[in-house]
Amino acid sequence: MKKDRLLRGETSLGIEFGSTRIKAVLLDDDGNLLASGNHEWENTLDNGLWTYSDEAIRNGLRSAYAALKTDVKARYGVTLTTVGVIGISAMMHGYLAFDASDNLLAPFRTWRNTNTGEAAEKLSKELDFNIPLRWSVAHLEQTILNGEAHVKDIAFLTTLAGYIHYLLTGEKVLGVGDASGMFPIDSEKNDYDQKRVDKFNALHINDGFKWDLRGILPKVLAAGDAAGRLTESGARLIDPAGDLKAGVPFCPPEGDAGTGMTATDSIAARTGNISAGTSVFAMLVLEHPLSKVYPEIDMVTTPDGKPVAMVHCNNCTSDIDAWVRLFGEVLRIFGASVKKGELYDAFYAYAMHGESDCGGVVSYNLLAGEPLLGLETGAPMVYRSPDAKFDFANVSRSLLFSSFAALRVGMEILTEKENVKIDKLLGHGGLFKTEKVAQSLIASALGIPVSVMPSASEGGAWGIAILAQYSRLRNKGETLDAYLENRVFSKIAVKTEHPVASDARGFNKYFEEYLRGLSAEKALAEN
Repeated sequence: MKKDRLLRGETSLGIEFGSTRIKAVLLDDDGNLLASGNHEWENTLDNGLWTYSDEAIRNGLRSAYAALKTDVKARYGVTLTTVGVIGISAMMHGYLAFDASDNLLAPFRTWRNTNTGEAAEKLSKELDFNIPLRWSVAHLEQTILNGEAHVKDIAFLTTLAGYIHYLLTGEKVLGVGDASGMFPIDSEKNDYDQKRVDKFNALHINDGFKWDLRGILPKVLAAGDAAGRLTESGARLIDPAGDLKAGVPFCPPEGDAGTGMTATDSIAARTGNISAGTSVFAMLVLEHPLSKVYPEIDMVTTPDGKPVAMVHCNNCTSDIDAWVRLFGEVLRIFGASVKKGELYDAFYAYAMHGESDCGGVVSYNLLAGEPLLGLETGAPMVYRSPDAKFDFANVSRSLLFSSFAALRVGMEILTEKENVKIDKLLGHGGLFKTEKVAQSLIASALGIPVSVMPSASEGGAWGIAILAQYSRLRNKGETLDAYLENRVFSKIAVKTEHPVASDARGFNKYFEEYLRGLSAEKALAEN
């Protein structure tokens, strides 16, 4: 039956470009995983800015698809030649600027860069809207403030997902969720906020640019909208072997926030999710607008345009990854051969054996700057009190606590100052891959039950595949949240962990020490 669906093209292909992994998944029309493929990659520091090269982007796309294609052949004995629909997702924000001949004008500047402080502060004031450092319009404004010569030649500005979608379809479009990380969105119209577009243009009326903002931004589409078809050149880009046929329809390209909301059934008001991987962010779908602008809170949208409060932290699992690699190296020195997955399972499992407050061990996972904590640059750090119980369990637990400590700062604003109500909070991403551990500790840290689904480790790739499926299979007038609730998640088991009182007390004590030590972290990062 699965093979028949493959041959008939009753499938949805989702490809997501994460910070360290490009993942491709193929689903059947019931949302079941048929095959998958991965490609690992890393950002590089170029002239002080985090980037991925254009070659790395294209090679990663081909590699992830090739791995999926190989998986299909191994499982079903057929060569993949077509799919029902394709969706592209990627890290939100950043800066990809092109001239009229599609030449990249500057190396891709990712969301991770924090060099846009002057621009973000200026735009937040002028637009009366919190413009975070990583937003595309902040990067654009900073290039203007820097006097960078290429700005005058911009003909198209987009995100990573928008760029890859353009390579494959020739369409300069973007899903509303991803677009909401470029520039503020009017949720009533599912389009850029025209009054704020006009304000931005007015700021630069005397700068002599031949472009205006709306003219260089991608067209905004909502979930379910048609977003073009795979071109011949796009088919050859993704599958140089020539097996994949052109003509496959696409859904709007989306950001990792939107695919995270989709993958966790967090589209309706009073729902929320936590996406935890290289970065960590919480998304809460609001019933009402917030009472004021908070620099710690981003306002974005669901893939169908509902307003969402977003708490975003640049750092999450990267420091854990570094420590796990170190532990693996030590084991290899002594002749032990331990698989990568087993190392992570042991690391997470022993964290549950540590003292509830980590026994006096405090970690800072800050490889990059963390605006939520007032840090422009990062420097990973571990410190302990002289009488700390410094053992593997407490180090592991402190590293886990560190991965979502900054998140707690923003969540307190929403739940305590704004009284935002959350009926359910679902987790997804690599941090939740080991069963129960991070899920339980985050529930205790935030004081909110946290659930996960079997698709949690598939994360955004599964989410964009579901958005692609929705664009092909939805009934006329069927909303995205109704489609997810009734046709995708109705048969999926959810596992929920509730806050544990002793863990909550332990995290609160740890969090107090974490906040007290920020001055030392800031001094280290700045020097």
